[in-house]
Amino acid sequence: MKNSIISLTVAAALMLAGCDRSLDIVNPNQITAQSFWKTPDEALAGVNSVYSTMHRGGISRWMPFYYIIRSDEGRSQSPAVDIVNNMDQFLVTDYNYGNAYAVWNDNYIGINRANQVIDNVPTITMDATLKGRYVGEAKFLRAMYYYHLVTLWGNVPLILRTSVVGDKPSSSTSAQVWAQIEKDLTEAAAVLPTTYGSADLGRATKGAAYALLARAQMQQQKYTEALTPLQWLADGEGKTVYALMPNYRDNFLITTENNKESVFEWQFQINPAEYTDDDTETPNQNYGTSLAQFFGPSGIGWSDGEATRWPIYEFNEKTTTGARDPRLEASYLFDSTDVRGPNFTQIYGQTFTQRYGTNNKRVWFRKFQNDHWKNEEGYRSPNNWRYIRYADVLLMYAEALNATGKTTQAYAYVDQVRRRAGLPALSVAKPGLSQAQFLAQIKHERLTELSGEGHRWNDLARWGDLGPQLAVRDPAFSTFVKGKSELLPIPQLDRDLNPNLTQNPNY
Repeated sequence: MKNSIISLTVAAALMLAGCDRSLDIVNPNQITAQSFWKTPDEALAGVNSVYSTMHRGGISRWMPFYYIIRSDEGRSQSPAVDIVNNMDQFLVTDYNYGNAYAVWNDNYIGINRANQVIDNVPTITMDATLKGRYVGEAKFLRAMYYYHLVTLWGNVPLILRTSVVGDKPSSSTSAQVWAQIEKDLTEAAAVLPTTYGSADLGRATKGAAYALLARAQMQQQKYTEALTPLQWLADGEGKTVYALMPNYRDNFLITTENNKESVFEWQFQINPAEYTDDDTETPNQNYGTSLAQFFGPSGIGWSDGEATRWPIYEFNEKTTTGARDPRLEASYLFDSTDVRGPNFTQIYGQTFTQRYGTNNKRVWFRKFQNDHWKNEEGYRSPNNWRYIRYADVLLMYAEALNATGKTTQAYAYVDQVRRRAGLPALSVAKPGLSQAQFLAQIKHERLTELSGEGHRWNDLARWGDLGPQLAVRDPAFSTFVKGKSELLPIPQLDRDLNPNLTQNPNY
């Protein structure tokens, strides 16, 4: 059942705190930073505003384009040439491109809101345990927003206090940003609860902090360090909290959100009064996501982002009963989502043949779409984004074990994921793999388990696989430039305002 959204009441005040004013007329009814941060309720509202940043269009709509469509599993045939050039084909010429700037801007809005919580909540007279939890939630979210920035832009300014007019922070190295991410997540994990009651589902937990910490460490090739948080999740206390859902598709339906496989997910909900990507216009705040509209199949959504076709052939193993891998049907909409073909495949209430004929080879991502409960898409999808699933954790643990020479032990965690899909255990199908062979298998397992969930770009970056050679399966990579295209350009608008920001290489 859909849970109540983490409510927001003060985002406008928190976002604008520290912004310049062209007039010095004081509105006596306006919430200010000086009049706020006095009570436990205000502390809670402040924390909620950090979560609410995930509703903003830069994060909930455009950021997945950079992690999914820009990778080899996605492509764009949008009539909007700027989307194709910037988000698919690495033809970036406008360093102030609006959709990229929205991602940059919204993540920093989240960071500034988190900084205000971290700076101000400790001074509020309230329950010490709850106070520590609120600060821990803010540190988790600050780390998450910085994870997005460092993996997309690299050397970004590291801002760890509430912003004020005149701030001109210098670019930090990626190593410095990663170190702060690890610090925030370690401190968050120490104070966050393992679970919440039903009224607080969706808040950051100890398991979420450990999982994101491991993800950050692995992205830096720190596999030995990642074993500790992953072990807590896969073999320790986390094993009693999380488990794989028996039905894979339940991870992507609005009726089965926040289930036992969910380690952290972004909470979305329909607000019929919403008319903006912003989240500060009460009561018209945006609580939903419009990504389903932009990823929706032609004739349903805009199809600005869709899937490449080659991944569907990766689902090439039969289950132990001789059936097709059920994850294929749950992951993609294409001519054979139904194994019987286009005359049986349903695309939002019509067969594939009725909509597109029998020779259309386009493929769309199905996860996070709404075809399971309605026959159209729109700008207010309530389908939660599953940011970290337990299956991802198990595959990360297997990868880290293999990278540290423990390949034999790694099999068991891959087997859990394969068993849920009905596939034979890897320890039976492919025993005795070398370390290199097991990594190649992990690459396959992550694609089939996690396709279209926003992990592919960082997976390719971590493995050192980004490059023009990917053009054999995604032609967009023919314009990929090594030493440049791995990162986005720092927005020129910010560099004009702040000469302390350094542009990324070769831009």
